[in-house]
Amino acid sequence: MILSSVVMICKRLHNEMIKVRDVNNFLVCLGKFRTITKMASTAGSVGEFPCWGLLPRKETGVITLLTKNPTFDGRGVVIAIFDSGVDPGAPGLQVTTEGKVKVIDRIDASGAGDIDTSTVVQPTEGIINGLSGRKLKIPESWVNPSGKFHIGVKSAYSLYPQRLRERVSKERKEKNWDPVHKELLAEAQRKLQSLESSKSNGGSSTNGNGSNSLMEKLTKEDAESRVAQLNTLEKKYNDLGPACDYVVYHDGDVWRACIDTSERGDLENGIHLGEYRVTHQWASLTAADQYNISINVHNDGNILEVVGMCSSHGTHVASIASANFPDNPDKNGIAPGAQIVSITIGDNRINSMETGTALSRAMLRVMENPFYKVDVINMSYGEHAHWSDSGRFGELAHEVVNKYGVVWVASGGNHGPALATVGVPPDFQSDSIIGVGAFVSPDMMMAEYSMIEKLPGCPYTWSSRGPTADGARGVTVCAPGGAITSVPTFTLRSSQLMNGTSMASPHTAGCVGLIISALKLESIQYSPYSVRRAIENTAFNLGVDVFAQGHGLIQVDRAVDYLLQHSNGIEDRVRFVVECGNDRRKGIHIRNWKADKPIDMPVMVEPVMLNDMEADPSEKLAFCMELVMTCDAPWVKSPSCLQMSYTVRSFQLSIDPRGLERGRVYFTSVKAFSSCNIEKGAMFEVPITVVVPVVDLLHGYHYNCPAKVFRAGCVRRHFIYVPIESTWATVTLKASHSDKCQRFTLHAVQLKPKCSVKTLEYYKVINLGCNEVSTQIFGVRGGYTLEVCLARWWSSLVDGEVEVTVEFHSLRPSQEEVTLFCSDGVQRVDVRAGLRSEELSPQASLKHHTQVLMPTESKVEVLGGPRDTIPGSRPVYQLVLSYNLSLSKSAEITPKCALLSDVLYESAYESQLWMLFDHNKQLLGSGDAYSNKYSLKLEKGDYTIRLHVRHERPDLLEKLSDLPLTVLTKLAQEVKLDIYTSFNAAVASGKKAQPIPLSMGTSQPIYLAAPSLSDKTLKGLGLTPGQALLGTLSFAKDEQVRKAVSNHKFGPIRTMPDQYPVRVVVTELPCKKRSTGSSNSNSEEKKEAKTHADYLEALRDLQTAWIAKLDCESGEQIHKEVMAAHPDHLAAQLARLQALDAVGAQNRAAVIAQASRIVSAVDTAPLLAFYGTKTDTRSDAAKIKTQMDKQRNTLLEALSRQGSAYCADILALPVSELTQEDLEQVDSIAVDIMKFVEPSDSKVNGFFASYYQVRGFNGLAARLIARQCEEKWTRENEAKLIDAYNRLGWTHISTLIASSHPLRFPTSYTPF
Repeated sequence: MILSSVVMICKRLHNEMIKVRDVNNFLVCLGKFRTITKMASTAGSVGEFPCWGLLPRKETGVITLLTKNPTFDGRGVVIAIFDSGVDPGAPGLQVTTEGKVKVIDRIDASGAGDIDTSTVVQPTEGIINGLSGRKLKIPESWVNPSGKFHIGVKSAYSLYPQRLRERVSKERKEKNWDPVHKELLAEAQRKLQSLESSKSNGGSSTNGNGSNSLMEKLTKEDAESRVAQLNTLEKKYNDLGPACDYVVYHDGDVWRACIDTSERGDLENGIHLGEYRVTHQWASLTAADQYNISINVHNDGNILEVVGMCSSHGTHVASIASANFPDNPDKNGIAPGAQIVSITIGDNRINSMETGTALSRAMLRVMENPFYKVDVINMSYGEHAHWSDSGRFGELAHEVVNKYGVVWVASGGNHGPALATVGVPPDFQSDSIIGVGAFVSPDMMMAEYSMIEKLPGCPYTWSSRGPTADGARGVTVCAPGGAITSVPTFTLRSSQLMNGTSMASPHTAGCVGLIISALKLESIQYSPYSVRRAIENTAFNLGVDVFAQGHGLIQVDRAVDYLLQHSNGIEDRVRFVVECGNDRRKGIHIRNWKADKPIDMPVMVEPVMLNDMEADPSEKLAFCMELVMTCDAPWVKSPSCLQMSYTVRSFQLSIDPRGLERGRVYFTSVKAFSSCNIEKGAMFEVPITVVVPVVDLLHGYHYNCPAKVFRAGCVRRHFIYVPIESTWATVTLKASHSDKCQRFTLHAVQLKPKCSVKTLEYYKVINLGCNEVSTQIFGVRGGYTLEVCLARWWSSLVDGEVEVTVEFHSLRPSQEEVTLFCSDGVQRVDVRAGLRSEELSPQASLKHHTQVLMPTESKVEVLGGPRDTIPGSRPVYQLVLSYNLSLSKSAEITPKCALLSDVLYESAYESQLWMLFDHNKQLLGSGDAYSNKYSLKLEKGDYTIRLHVRHERPDLLEKLSDLPLTVLTKLAQEVKLDIYTSFNAAVASGKKAQPIPLSMGTSQPIYLAAPSLSDKTLKGLGLTPGQALLGTLSFAKDEQVRKAVSNHKFGPIRTMPDQYPVRVVVTELPCKKRSTGSSNSNSEEKKEAKTHADYLEALRDLQTAWIAKLDCESGEQIHKEVMAAHPDHLAAQLARLQALDAVGAQNRAAVIAQASRIVSAVDTAPLLAFYGTKTDTRSDAAKIKTQMDKQRNTLLEALSRQGSAYCADILALPVSELTQEDLEQVDSIAVDIMKFVEPSDSKVNGFFASYYQVRGFNGLAARLIARQCEEKWTRENEAKLIDAYNRLGWTHISTLIASSHPLRFPTSYTPF
C-alpha cells in the first residue's frame, strides 16, 4: 500500500516537472510535492471507520447468526411499531431483503389526523364547493361510480410535529410576510418622521380653524397608529397554516382522497392517494416540508384518517428493528427481512404523548387482522403507573400476548439509575411483556459518541432499573441503547444519533423477529413463552447491576440454537403464573421494613396455556412436569422440587435478612427446572429483592458513608430507613482525588404503596470539582426506606472519590393537607420538631383559583368499525361531555378531571382526552391523563370544553354522565395568608408569626386566617360559594429548604420538600354595607312608595323593553303609545332607534331622524358641567351620577348610530359626489362624542371606525377594528378587519387572515 502511494507521488511529480520553466515554477512544484507527500503519510496513518458501531449488531450475536444463516433475516415476520409513526420514505424503509414492501400498513390510532368528511356533495358541471369556500374542479380522470364526494378541511400545521411546524412557519413568514412587512414598516416610519419634521419646522396650521386642527391631529395619530400596528402585528404574528380542502371518494375498488395543497382548488395537481394498506401510496404534503403522509378511510367515507408522524422517534425505532439497505448492508437494522406495521400512538395534539384511545386502537389492530398477522410488537413508549394489578390496558395487553400469541417487547424507561424505576408496559399486571434496559458497548462509544478512549461496556446511567413495585424483574434483558440510523425526511437529514431504552427495545424486537423467522423457516412451533424463555436462558451475564441488565445482554444466535435444540416441549405453549403473598404479587420485593426478623412468603404457581379458553382439553390433561428448584442465596430457604399438573400449586419460601450487611439491596431468585431436561434452563423463577436498610442513625438523624472511588458507570446505593418524624433530608456530596470536574447523578427514591415512583423522588445531575461540596435538599416521608443512589456518568474518563452524608429534619404538621373554610375564619395547625431542634417560620400563599364545571351535555354512543371493535363483536362506546367556561379576563387555566386524572395505563377507562374550543369552535388546546402538563393562556371570553371517555361497557359510561370537571386558574398575583401564633392574635389581627426556635420533641400551634375576599387579586375572580383557592404552606426558615425543587430531564418530578397543600373554601361572599337607619321606617317608606304612579312607570318600562323586540310596525305602535303618555322618556326613543337600526341600510334616513330627536332632547351643557367637576359633595351625588350616566350613554348611542348611518351613506357614494357638507356633518358628530369619551370606548368605537375610513385615516380605523376583534373575534369583525387592511394596502396581512378563515370558523368540533 505504501509502495503504491510512493509510485503515484513520483508520477505526479514527474508531470509537474515537465511544466518547469524557471526557478519560481520549480519552487511551486516542490511545494506541491511536499503537500502530496504529507497527504499520503496521513492517509497511511488513518484507521478504518467503525461502521459496525453505528447500529451495533455484533454485541448481540446478530452478525454471527446472519453470517451462518442468511435467510434467518426476519423474512416472513411482521413487526408492529407502537410509536410516533414510521416514515416509509426514510432511507432503508422501502423494501425487505426479498424485495417486498417494507412498511405494509400505516395507522394513526390517536385520532389526531382524523378529518370529519361527513359532508357529502355532488359536482355541478364538474365543480364542488369545498368547506374552505373554494371552488374545487374534479379532474376528468377520476373514477367515481357513485358521483358523491365527501369533503372536509384541516390545517396542515395540525398534522405537523412541533419542530416541523416551527420550521415551515418560519419559512412561510420569511417568504410571504417579511419582505412586504418590512418595506411597509419602513415606509410608515418615513411618513411619520416626515410629519414630525414638518411640524417642528412650523408647518402646522395657525389660522384657528378647528376642523383643520382636528385633521392635523388625526393625521399624526394615523401615522403613529400605522407604525404601532405594524410593529404589533410583527410581534403577534400567528400563522394557523394552510387550510387544505380534502376530497374523499370511492373509485369502485378502493377509497381515495385528494388534498388541495395549492389552496386554489387545483385538485389536478393535488396529492391523490389510495388507502395505504391496499395501494401502499404515500407522498410529501409539500415539497418544502418533506412530510410523508398516507391515508385511511373509515365509517363509509365519513372519517378520513391522514397518517403522518408526531416526531422522528418512531422512524428511528423502526430503522433499528428492520431497516434494509440493499446497496450498503452494513447500515442494516437487526431484521432487514421483516415487514413493518406502523401504528401511531403519540397524539400530535398533546405533544406526542400517548393516549388511551391510541393504545386501545393499537392493541385491537394486532389482536385479529384479516390482512396480516402481527408477530412482534415493539413499544418504545411508556409511563409510570401507580399500580399494576388492575387497569383497562393491562387487560387488553393480556389478551394480545396470552390469547393471540403476539410477542410484546417494550422499553424499560429512561428514569434510572435508582431502583424500581422501570415503567409500564413492562410493569403490566401480567408479567408477559419483555422489558428492555439500555447498554452501551465500547464500539458504540467510539462510533456513536466519538469518545477519546474506549471504556468497558455498561448500562447507561439513565436506564431504568428493576424491580417493579410488586417484585417482578421489570427488566428482562438489556440491549444496545443507541444508534445512528434513519430518521424521517421532514428532518432534512438522513440519519441521527438517538439513545435511550427506546433504542434498546427495537434492537430486542428485531432479535425476536430473527428468532421467529428462523422458527418459521424450520417449521417449528413457538409461543411468546418459548421465545421469552430462550432469550432469558441464553442472555450473556455482563457481571454488572442485575437490576439494569435483567438476565443479561440478549444473544440472538444462542437463542435460535436453544430453540432449534429444545423445541416441541410440552411447556412451550405454557406460561407459569407466579403470585407471591396474600396480595398476589409477581415476585417478592421487601423494602419498607427494618429487616430485623425472618419472613415467610407463600407462593402460588399456575400453568396456563396460550389462549387457555380455547386450548385443547387433551393437552391440559396431558400436562405434567416434575420440577427441581434451586436458589443460590443462603438467606432464602425454598423447597427442592415441585410436581406440576394443570392446576395451581403453592409452596412456602422463608427469607431471613439477619446477618446481611445493612444499607444494601440483595437479589436472588428461586428457579424451577424440568428434571428431565435441566439443560433447557429455568421454566420459571420467583424473583426476590430484599432491601436491608440502615436503621440506627447517629443522633437519630445522621448518616455518613466515607469517600468511595467512582469509576465510569459506577453506581452506589445507600438504603436508609427514614425516621418516622422526618419531613425533609439534606444530602451532602464532597468530591476528592480528582483535578477535573466530575459528573454525577443523584437519585433519591421512596416507594409508597399504590403510588408511582415519581411520587417521592428527587433527581439531580451534579458537576463536582476537586474538593467541592454540593448540598441537595428534598422531601421525604417517615417510615419508608429511602434509596440514595449516586452514579458516575457512564462516559466519564477520570476516576474520583465522593463522600456522602445524609441528614434528616422534621417540622411535621398535624395534617398533611390544610383546609380552611372562610366561614370558620381561623384554622389551627400544630407543628412538631420530632428529630432535632429546628427554626419554625411559617408562610402560606394562595396560587390558584379552582372552579367546578358540570356538564351541559352528555352523550353515550357506539363507535364500532374495525378500529373500535374488540374481536368477538365487542364494540367500544364513547361518552362525550360538554362544559361551558366563561372568563371575565385573560388567565392561565388548567382543566382537570379529578376522577380520571394522573392515571393512564392503570385507568379503569380507555380515555380521558379533553379539547378546549373558543366560541367559534376553533380548537385552542388539548390535554389528557396528566393534567399538570397541559395549561392554556386564554383571553377573556366564552369557551367550550369537550371530554371524551371510552369503554366497551356503556353502563360504566352512563355512570359518568354527570362527571364534574375542575378548572384551575392561576392567580395574577399570589395572595399571602396571615399566620399567627395565638388564636386571639388571629381573631384581633394582632402581631403576625415570627421565626420561632423549636426544641426536639416540642410542638407549636399556628393559626391561619382566612383571606379577605375583597382583596384586589380575589375580587375580580367572580368567586361563588363552593369554589376554592389553592396554595401551599411551608414551615422551615431556611430559604433553600422552601425553594428546593427537583428537575428530571423530562421535567419537574417532585414538589418542594417543605410544602403542604392549602385549600381555602369559599362559603359566603362579602355583603354590601347595609344602611344603619331603622328597618321599620324603611319598610314604611317602601309601602308608601308603591303608588299608582309606580305602576304606570313599571308599565312604561315594560312597553319600552318590547319596542326593539317586536317587528318594526308593532314596535312603532308601542313607541307612539309610550311617547304619547311620556313625551320626555328617552329610553323609549332609544329603543325605537335600536329597532330602526336593526332593519338595515334601507332605514338609514329614519335612523338619522330618530337619532336627531334624541340628541336635540338632551341638554349637553349640564352633562359637560357635571363631568367637568372633580368632586361632587352633594348628599345624593350617587343618585345624580346614575341619572347623568344614563343620559350620557343615551346621547352617545344616538350620536354613534347617527354618525354610523351618515358614514355608511358617504362610503356608498362615488368620490365625485362627496361634498364638504357631508364631511363637516360627521366631523361635528365626532367632536361632540369626543367631549365625553375617547374614540376607543366600546360604546362609540364602531362609529369611529367608519368615521376614520370616511376621512381616510385607515390606520386609526384598522386599530379600532383590531381591538373589536381582540374583544370578540366574529365573522363580521373579521370581514371588517380584512377590509381595513386592504384599504391600507396591507394585503399580506389580509391574505393571511382570509386564508385562515376556515380554521377560525370550522363547521363542527374537531373529532376525538
